[in-house]
Amino acid sequence: MEKRDVLTKVLTVVGIVLVWFPLVSPMVFSVIAYITEQIFRFDFLMPAELFPVGLLGGGVLLWASLRAHTLRGLIGWGLGIAVGLLIGGQALAVGTGLASGEAESNSWIRTLVLASIGAYGVAMAITGIGGVLLLREALKRG
Repeated sequence: MEKRDVLTKVLTVVGIVLVWFPLVSPMVFSVIAYITEQIFRFDFLMPAELFPVGLLGGGVLLWASLRAHTLRGLIGWGLGIAVGLLIGGQALAVGTGLASGEAESNSWIRTLVLASIGAYGVAMAITGIGGVLLLREALKRG
């Protein structure tokens, strides 16, 4: 039983790091750019660009939650909604020609695509919060 608890804790920590990495890295790089170049630069698309890392982390967190039999809904739904929002927003951008530059970039479609990317970030943050809660539960149990 102890091996299972240790593995679940390790999976949870790895999943938390992988889920939060795409969300925190734009902020870290912005601070570094501001300190070194005195210019504020923030890449709001970086969480979407690092989607494979977040997806891997979410999968690891989901595995850990299934092993622990807790918070499966929060982590599973958060990850599923994040994946759906990102894929849906990208499909909309490609389908309407916004991604290729065929469509006008100041249209309502651009706002919708950017909103889906923002909502994706929120859903990944919810998944990450679920991972932190899962780790807290795992550490409580000993």
